[in-house]
Amino acid sequence: MTAPDGEIEDSQELETLLAFIRDSRGFDFTGYKRTSLARRIQKRMQTVKIAGYGEYRDFLETNADEFPELFNTILINVTSFLRDAEAWSYLRKTVVPELVAKVGADEEIRIWSAGCSSGEEAYSLAIIFAEELGIEESTRRVKIYGTDVDEEALREARTGLYPAKSLEHLPGELKKKYFEPTGNLFAFRRDLRRRVIFGRHDITRDAPISRVDLLACRNTLMYFNVEAQAKIIERFHFALNEGGHLFLGKAEMLLSDGVRFDVANIRNRVFKLRSSGPAVKSARFDARAGAGTRDATRRRQVCELALASSPDSVLGLDRDGTVALINGTARLQFGLSPHDVGRPFHDLEVSYRPIELRAVIDQAHSERRSIRLDSVWRRRGAEEAQYFDVIVRPLITVDGEDIGAAITFVDTTEATRLQHEVKRVQEDLATAYTELQSTNAELETVNEELQSSIEELETTNEELQSTNEELETTNEELQSGNEELETMNEEMRIRTAELDETRMFFEGVLASVEAGVVVLDGELQIRSWNRGAEELWGLRTGEVYRQDFFDLDFGLPTTTLRGVVEACNETGHRADPVEIDAVDRKGRSLVASVSCSPLRGPGGGVVLMIEKRQPN
Repeated sequence: MTAPDGEIEDSQELETLLAFIRDSRGFDFTGYKRTSLARRIQKRMQTVKIAGYGEYRDFLETNADEFPELFNTILINVTSFLRDAEAWSYLRKTVVPELVAKVGADEEIRIWSAGCSSGEEAYSLAIIFAEELGIEESTRRVKIYGTDVDEEALREARTGLYPAKSLEHLPGELKKKYFEPTGNLFAFRRDLRRRVIFGRHDITRDAPISRVDLLACRNTLMYFNVEAQAKIIERFHFALNEGGHLFLGKAEMLLSDGVRFDVANIRNRVFKLRSSGPAVKSARFDARAGAGTRDATRRRQVCELALASSPDSVLGLDRDGTVALINGTARLQFGLSPHDVGRPFHDLEVSYRPIELRAVIDQAHSERRSIRLDSVWRRRGAEEAQYFDVIVRPLITVDGEDIGAAITFVDTTEATRLQHEVKRVQEDLATAYTELQSTNAELETVNEELQSSIEELETTNEELQSTNEELETTNEELQSGNEELETMNEEMRIRTAELDETRMFFEGVLASVEAGVVVLDGELQIRSWNRGAEELWGLRTGEVYRQDFFDLDFGLPTTTLRGVVEACNETGHRADPVEIDAVDRKGRSLVASVSCSPLRGPGGGVVLMIEKRQPN
C-alpha cells in the first residue's frame, strides 16, 4: 500500500527539521524513533500554535528561546531514586559485591550513568556502592560519571538538590543517611557528591568513557531506532572493562548480541560483557615510553588482535611444549579458556583429539618444516561431524632458532561435506537421479519454509520489542503530563486562596465603612452592597446583586441620581455630592448625601457612597 502524499511530505519536512536542529544546535535526533519523536515535536508545535514542520523550522530560526523548550519536550526527564526497586535490589545484592571483589583494593571503580537526566540515577549508584563499601572507602575508590545531552537537566543534577517528592522511593534510613534538609529541598551529602562528575555527552556521536566497570543506561535506548541502538551498544562494548556489567531499563533488550554480552539477569535487564581473552584487550601505552617502544607495542598489539580475530583456531606453544597462546576461535571450538595458557600442551584434550598431535609437533621441529593433516574428522554432538585441515608450523627466528610451534585448525566441514555429497550423488546418479532431484527439491523447500519461519519470528520479536518500547515511552509521557497537571493544580489552588483572601479583605473593608457603599458595574447593575446600605434601606446583598440600580424601590429616589451616575460612568470624572430627601427602612425621613466616583478598572462602573443626615 502506498503512503498518502501528505504523509510523505510531512515525513520529508520532519527529516529537514531534524537536519536543521542537528546543524544549528548540535543535537542529533535523527536516530530517534520517528513515531515518538514526531509526537513530542507536534506537542510543542501545538503549544506555540503552529501546524506544519516547515513553519515551525522558520519559527526556530527567528526565536532562539524556543530551542530549550523543544529540547525539554523531546527529552522526557522522568526519573527517580532507586526506580524499579527489584532491579536495584538485584544490582546491590549480586552485581556490586561481584564487581567490588573483581577490582583490586587499590584500584578505582569506574561507573558510567548514561542518560542520567537530573542525576537521580547517578546518585542512586553512589548510594548502593557506599552501602557495600562504607562511605569512607567509597569516597576513596568509587568514581561515577553522569552524562546527558540536556544541559538544563545536568545543571539540576550538579546542584544535588531535590524536593521531597523525588525521594519518595528511598527507604527512610537511606534518606536520613544520604540527604540533608536545606529549606524545602534535600541536598545529597557533600563528600559523596564530589565523586560524581556530570557532563554533556551524546551517546550516538561522542566517544565513550573508557575503562568502565558498570554502565547504567536505563530507559534511554528505547527512544532510538534499531540502527542507532546498534551503534550505541558498540560504544558501550568498547567502554566496558572485561567482565563489566551493563544495566538497562525494563523495556530494553540486547537483541541478537550474544557475541559480546552474556545475560546476567534477564528479568532485571543486567548483562555482562563476554570474556574475549587476554589477546583482545587493548594494551595501555605508557606516555613516558620512547617512540620505539610504543611502535613495537603497537605492532605487537596489531599482530595479537589480528590473530585473535582469525576465523581459524590457532594455538601457540613454546619450545618446551607449554601453551603460550589460544585465540578466541580455538577457545570456542575446543572448550578452552584463558586459564589453559601456561599449561603443558599434552595435558589438554586437543593434543590427542581429534588427532594425536604430539608426534606431529616433534616431527615438525625435527624436520623444521610445516606439516599439514587434511580432513581430520571430529564428532561434535550426537550426530554432527566436523572436518579440519591441521597445520603444524615450527616457529623459526631470523637467527634460525626454533622457539616453538603454531597449530592452526582450518574448519573444512562445509567443503568436505560438499565433496562427500558430490561423490554420493555421482555414485547414485545412474540409478536414482530422479529420486535425488525430488529429495533435493523437498529439502530446498523445507529449508526455505524454515528460513521464512525464522524470519517471521525475528520480525515478530522485533515488533513486540518495538511495541513494548513505544508503550514505555507513552507511559513516561503520561507521567510527565501528570506531573505538569499536578503543578498547574497546585498553582490554581494557591491563586484561588489568594483571590479568596483578597475578596475577604475587601468585604471586610466595605463592612467596616459606616456609610452605605454601593458598587455598580458598567451596565449600572449592583455588584456590591455593603452592610451600611443594608442598615439604611433594609435590603440584603443577595436581594439586590446584579439588579439594575434604577429599577429598585427602597426609599431613595434613584431617578434623581440617574443623570449624575451616568455622567460619572461615561466621563470617568468624580461628581460633586448630591443631597436627596429619602426615607430609611423604618420609614423615617432623612437627607441622603450621595457621592459618585468612577470605578477604575475594565468595563467601567461607579462607586456610590451614601451618608445619612437628619433633615433640618
